[in-house]
Amino acid sequence: KVRMTTLSEKEKMNSLNEVRLLASINNPCIIGFKEVFFEDEQTLCIVMEYAGGGDLHDLIVKHKKSQSFMNEKEIWKFSIQLILGLKTLHDRKILHRDLKCANVFLSKDHSQAKLGDLNVSKVAKNELVYTQTGTPYYASPEVWRDMPYDNKSDVWSLGCVLYEMTTLKPPFRAEDMEGLYKKVLRGNLT
Repeated sequence: KVRMTTLSEKEKMNSLNEVRLLASINNPCIIGFKEVFFEDEQTLCIVMEYAGGGDLHDLIVKHKKSQSFMNEKEIWKFSIQLILGLKTLHDRKILHRDLKCANVFLSKDHSQAKLGDLNVSKVAKNELVYTQTGTPYYASPEVWRDMPYDNKSDVWSLGCVLYEMTTLKPPFRAEDMEGLYKKVLRGNLT
C-alpha cells in the first residue's frame, strides 16, 4: 500500500507510470505483478505474487541459528535465478536500487528465488541515476559517494547478496555508518 497523500503530483504520476512498467514484466525470476487499485482516493494498493517460502534473509537467519551453511546446489540455483531476474530488469533499463536478501523471495519448496520489492526501482532514462536509495550494507561505492550510478550498482548489491548466502553474513559490517562507509569505499570485507 502506498499513501498517495504524501506525494507531489509529479511523484504520483511517476508511481503510476512505474506500476504500469512493472506490470509489463513477466519473468519467473521476478515476483509477479497481479493488479493495482485504489483502496480509497488516497491509498494505492499493489497486489503481487505470494512467495510461500519467505525471503532469503529469513533463510539465512535459520541457517545461522542451526549453525549450518546453505547447500552449494541451492546457492548456485538462487544465484542463477537472481542474475536472470536482474538481467531482465537491466534489459528494460530498470535499476532495482534496493537489492538485498530481504528482497529476494522464495517459493514454498525453495525451488525458485525471485527479485521483489521493486518500489524504489528507477528507469534509467539517461543511463545514470543520481538519487541515493537502498540499504547501506548492500550499497555500492558510487551510492555511498552520492555519485551517479548505473546497473553496475545493482551488480555490486547482487555480489553482496551472494557473499551473504555463502558466509551467512554481509560482506561489509561496522559499528556505525561512518565505519561502514569507509569499509565499502576501501573494499575491506568483514
